[in-house]
Amino acid sequence: MPHHKSAKKRVRQTEKKTELNKSLKSRTKSAVKAVRLAIAENKKDDAEKSITLVQKYLARLAKKGIIKKNAAARQTSRLTSQVSKL
Repeated sequence: MPHHKSAKKRVRQTEKKTELNKSLKSRTKSAVKAVRLAIAENKKDDAEKSITLVQKYLARLAKKGIIKKNAAARQTSRLTSQVSKL
């Protein structure tokens, strides 16, 4: 347990950031799952609508440092190529 006032504050801030990051990652994973489901069901219109949202979410996560930049680019690229093949 932290003893200094600043260390206690850092613990509080870390807990808040962790919750926010978890929710953002969860939202992104759900959006990716929706795109993959649309791809599996050969619904090109739904997949194209969802892919723009996923790209936005992944870019935001990468910009904030929640996931690595190359990981976001890789996921975006793979999903986009799968949607374009439909």
